[in-house]
Amino acid sequence: MSDVSVTKARPKLPVDGPTLANILAILALLVIGGLQYPQFFSPTYLAQQLQTGAFLGIVSAGAMLVILLGHIDLSVPWTMTAGATVATAVVGSDPQPWISETGLLAGLLVGATIGLVNGIGVAILRIPSMIWTLATNNVILGVLVYFSGYYARASQPSTLMTWFGTGRTAGLPNILIAWAVVSLVVLFVLRRTTYGRNIYMVGTSEVTAYLTRLPARGVIVASFVFAGLCSAFAGMLLAGYAGQSYQRMGDPYLLPGIAAVVLGGTSLFGGRGNYSGTVAGAILITLLASVLSIMQAPEALKQIAYGVVIIVMVGFYSLRDTRS
Repeated sequence: MSDVSVTKARPKLPVDGPTLANILAILALLVIGGLQYPQFFSPTYLAQQLQTGAFLGIVSAGAMLVILLGHIDLSVPWTMTAGATVATAVVGSDPQPWISETGLLAGLLVGATIGLVNGIGVAILRIPSMIWTLATNNVILGVLVYFSGYYARASQPSTLMTWFGTGRTAGLPNILIAWAVVSLVVLFVLRRTTYGRNIYMVGTSEVTAYLTRLPARGVIVASFVFAGLCSAFAGMLLAGYAGQSYQRMGDPYLLPGIAAVVLGGTSLFGGRGNYSGTVAGAILITLLASVLSIMQAPEALKQIAYGVVIIVMVGFYSLRDTRS
């Protein structure tokens, strides 16, 4: 009788490697923060951190779809500012019930328009996304400064913006509801739709996607539009949190947004990534900033930390792809 060898399959983890690494890093930061600041573990403080991280999470959701394609969106800062500025300007200094909520629609329209311009420049005109979106960001900056100066005129968020930005339900910030809705949309798109599958295929090889007659240009344009919507939406909710829109309100979210995505395991070269990792990455970046603040680290050190994260992860992905 011949021997039959049986190889047991390894049980699959409920999360992928980068997500698990982020979770472990989050736990480590919680311990470090708790040692430095005893109130770090209090539900109130942790809820506040989640509230802060939700804005970054929404920005990262849009950024991930673009990065999955092997592109990058550098127009996030002023897309956020433009969406918030237009939305609060529509609300005006004397908001009327329900009518003022058209400001949300106006802000989303601004974000979608900026995303469409970015998508056309990258997909149709074939201009590198880094160059085109950086130029778009500067154009938006110039337009807003020209029309409103360095302050936002008649800046007041609508009732719904304020409810999402500062309100709480059952002790949890309402902004988490918005982040959860955006997350469910992203998960559904990536896992259940043809468009989501096409994102991974275009990101893996855009040339192959063209040869197989996939609508690669449409996928790129749609992804940039979604990124613009996410940035503008986050900007409007941030205005609700702050009580007004203000210039350069999106600047602190560019590098952290990219860092959250790459920390979550999404390759900057495209084609690889899991949204659960992006969520964990956004929480990790938020806690990292909080711990550095507790340790009274200067803002420059935070920016250095974000840059180092991106450099290290890009180097890791480059080595991994070379070995593959």
